Amino acid sequence: MHKDHHILWDNCLAIIKDIVPEAVFTTWFLPVVPLSYADNKFTVQVPSQFFYEYLEARYVDVLRVTIHRVMGAGTILCYRITVDKTNGGTVDYPAANTSVARAKSQQTKDITKAPSPFAQPTNLDLDPQLNPKYTFDNFFEGFSNRLGRAAGEDVSRNPGKTTFNPLFLYGPSGVGKTHLCHAIGARIREIYPEKKVLYVSSHLFRIQYTDAIRKNTTNDFLNFYQGIDVLLLDDIQELIGMDKTQNTFFHIFNHLHQLGKQLVLTSDKAPADLQGIAERLITRMKWGLTAEMVRPDPDLRRKILRHKMDQESIHIPDDVFDFIAENVTDNIRDLEGVLVSLMAHAVINNKEIDLLLAKKVINQNVKLEEKQISIQMIQDIVCNYYKIDLSLIQTNSRKREIVQARQIAMYLSKKYTDCSCSHIGKIVGKKDHATVLHACKIVKDQIEINKSFRSSVEEIEYLLRKN
Repeated sequence: MHKDHHILWDNCLAIIKDIVPEAVFTTWFLPVVPLSYADNKFTVQVPSQFFYEYLEARYVDVLRVTIHRVMGAGTILCYRITVDKTNGGTVDYPAANTSVARAKSQQTKDITKAPSPFAQPTNLDLDPQLNPKYTFDNFFEGFSNRLGRAAGEDVSRNPGKTTFNPLFLYGPSGVGKTHLCHAIGARIREIYPEKKVLYVSSHLFRIQYTDAIRKNTTNDFLNFYQGIDVLLLDDIQELIGMDKTQNTFFHIFNHLHQLGKQLVLTSDKAPADLQGIAERLITRMKWGLTAEMVRPDPDLRRKILRHKMDQESIHIPDDVFDFIAENVTDNIRDLEGVLVSLMAHAVINNKEIDLLLAKKVINQNVKLEEKQISIQMIQDIVCNYYKIDLSLIQTNSRKREIVQARQIAMYLSKKYTDCSCSHIGKIVGKKDHATVLHACKIVKDQIEINKSFRSSVEEIEYLLRKN
């Protein structure tokens, strides 16, 4: 068999072309570049992390069967992904073994596969259940999460020895609470490898406790959790209404806290707002530091977007970048989801990412916030544009620049608000509805015949929409 990697890949493509639809073949297989074939290892280059993940999720079986047919059953497939187009940086990934991948997938889906609460493992045996993707290195700081991050780093350096015990992080979904939990756990394990660190969701904690009752092993359950050095309990609101589970966690909390062990708790609400949680447990949640994490601010959204783009080795135009950063405001997951969707649309449809595509994808993924434009806002922007005091357009002055500013304010109020002419007139200059109608007609006529005037109005409208 000829060992030239280009010829081998051409032979693979000839087989794959007969297996998959033409559109799939063109989109997902033609862009793959063969790099080498040596020691039964066939290496190919793919354009991005997203491309690699999509191939592995959808077509890994097609690739493996074809490569084994062309190169032999022992051939190992390996991907090389460009991660830094400027410096040519790359990273290599082996293709997942299908049977192993399926087993791991099943294990991930089985919620009872967390560390068993029915045995007392040594630290070496304990799986901390931490996601290696969530670290302080890729947890970007902004005004919205600064307190939580600073406290998390302090706790990581001195677990159980700061006043931040427990550290209670709260905020809406997708603002980084879980990420910060995992980052704290990972940093503690780096600094203190001897400590038993465990991340667990409250949902899983509740299931484990129910299972312990059913099997009459509640003492083993308590012994397991009371032996943890750092307990990271996510989404504690999941325990609302679960009185027996709360009572058990209360005893675990007391035991760990008295021994100087670290607790990190997260919730979608502040402790005082957790109706359905026992008061004595809420009191203990407030013993340490309560840090709110809110929607990412504009600077943080831009940092996260830029990191994700670098990570996936993709480029998007500045106007698209700005549009995403300005309009996807609720949480970090939405930001990442929109970017992934943009990449998928661009790759599958073989088209460039532009503003039209971004608007389509964002409309499908998130609800754009409608900016409420008020008459007061319009007056402020118009007066600021013409550099006149707001009080002047409320007078009966007939000075040309003041009359013009008043008329434009009326025209834009009619265009951008649902207010009646009577209401607009009452707010802008204490005029009647007939004056407002007349002002709107004057402005429309001037826009049609006066290029300079039209340019001024358009600039004011731009400032109004941007505000």
